[in-house]
Amino acid sequence: MGAAMRRIQAGNALTAFGIGFTVPFLYIYVAQVRGLGSMAATSAFVAFALGALVALPFTGRVIDRRGPVPVVMGAAVAASVGALSLGLSTGIVPILLSALALGAGQAVMQPALATMIVWCSTPSTRTRAFALQFFMQNLGLGIGGLVGGQIVDESRPASFTLLFGIEAVMFLVLAAVIATVRMPQVAGLKDAMPKKDGAQAGGGWKRMLQHKAMVQLCVLGFVLFFACYGQFESGLAAFGTEAAGISPSTLGFALAANTGAIVVAQFVVLRLVEKRRRSRVIALVGLIWTVAWVIAGFSGLGHGSAVMAAGAFVTTYALFGIGEAMLSPTLAPLVADLAPEGSVGQYNSAFALVKQMALALGPLGVPLGAGIPMLYIGVFVAVSLGIAWLALRLGGQLSPVQDNPSLSRVVAQGGPAVGAAPVGVVAAEPAHV
Repeated sequence: MGAAMRRIQAGNALTAFGIGFTVPFLYIYVAQVRGLGSMAATSAFVAFALGALVALPFTGRVIDRRGPVPVVMGAAVAASVGALSLGLSTGIVPILLSALALGAGQAVMQPALATMIVWCSTPSTRTRAFALQFFMQNLGLGIGGLVGGQIVDESRPASFTLLFGIEAVMFLVLAAVIATVRMPQVAGLKDAMPKKDGAQAGGGWKRMLQHKAMVQLCVLGFVLFFACYGQFESGLAAFGTEAAGISPSTLGFALAANTGAIVVAQFVVLRLVEKRRRSRVIALVGLIWTVAWVIAGFSGLGHGSAVMAAGAFVTTYALFGIGEAMLSPTLAPLVADLAPEGSVGQYNSAFALVKQMALALGPLGVPLGAGIPMLYIGVFVAVSLGIAWLALRLGGQLSPVQDNPSLSRVVAQGGPAVGAAPVGVVAAEPAHV
């Protein structure tokens, strides 16, 4: 791993640590500590998502024309201002404006950091780079949540201000670290970097929407994110507490099991998936999540003891974590390999936008999970099987190297469009990863 990649990963981990301080406590902070009620807290989450949805459609073109470094730094400063002002706000309007800035800043960082990883890696190292990023993110979030939980005190608003202040500092640390990154000038990298005049950078949404494989990947990504991340803290949590009788403490253990499964399994799973077809890896994730939803359904049937129900629910979250560990070295590198020359930022931003839309719509599962629990489980069993089908269908749109990068050692940074000749390919030979 080069110096640039080490700094990117370190900054990413420190930012995740800061985010972990506040994410679990945002609802309590707005609703109870500031005394604004549940509707205000829900509105803060909506503002957070809205900031991401407004900013992301314009992010990709800026990344491809100006480069990801200034975008990361600008987004980090915006997020820092949002976090600090959120910790100091007492009224609903300042809180919503702060959440809007924080949501936009965090969302813009994702595709910009992903683009930096693409530029600093080769197809043979990219899979491991994204796996490490996901590992460090979850480790940082987990540690941040644990430490933050020891600091917060609902009777002391200043303790929450301290948390948001620490998060703001971590964003500034990210900006400072990224400012020191010098992108490596290696063979083939210049073809992925934006042109100086910006004339050929990007290609816009129209060009991307004409790319059949990318459109199918976005559809698949939306279903994946909606069925997993979109349900963690909404529909699945409602199902667990209402239908399965899961206590809040058990829900906390389930979330910890999810993070623990990712941290423990990430690099074991990586060895199993990095030389296999990406479409089949994603299809296998769909099958694993099908099993997870069936086990979740068992926890809500009431045929076993409370301990058995809790164990089944925790197992569900752990299985989701294993699936996430399989996706982290698969989805992001595939997006990069599908992107035409000079459009890596556009494609990363589009995929990040798809994820944010799925997360924003995730709470739609709450009424079903709480009111008609077995129908809720049945729907998401079918959705998970649909993931497997969509993944296999996507495989038919990918070139052999896009589906399995181990078939070739040197492929252009950013990857060719489907049907196009790879840019800068020096030789095709088996990879030794």
